[in-house]
Amino acid sequence: MAWVVLVVSGVLETVWASALASVRGFSRPVPLVVFALALAGSMAGLGWSLRSLPVGTAYAVWVGIGAVGTATYGMVALGDPVTVARIVCLLLIVAGVVGLKVVH
Repeated sequence: MAWVVLVVSGVLETVWASALASVRGFSRPVPLVVFALALAGSMAGLGWSLRSLPVGTAYAVWVGIGAVGTATYGMVALGDPVTVARIVCLLLIVAGVVGLKVVH
């Protein structure tokens, strides 16, 4: 169950990071609320999963999911550049996250 919560928390990290890009100086209330709720949920889920997962593993997985999710969102929705090098690097992060799960 801790792994499921950790993955959901990583997805919520993507949500809050993406919402933060839309807050524009904390002047837009809807993205600000999305940011705050997703941030709180993400941190709470990470904290809960740390009760049964090692901190190094859990944190690396959480950050990896958030980083890949946010970078993907940027490329798909915000027009960030899509390059072969960028895709390869993101796949390496995914491989690292999967590897951490496998060796746990």
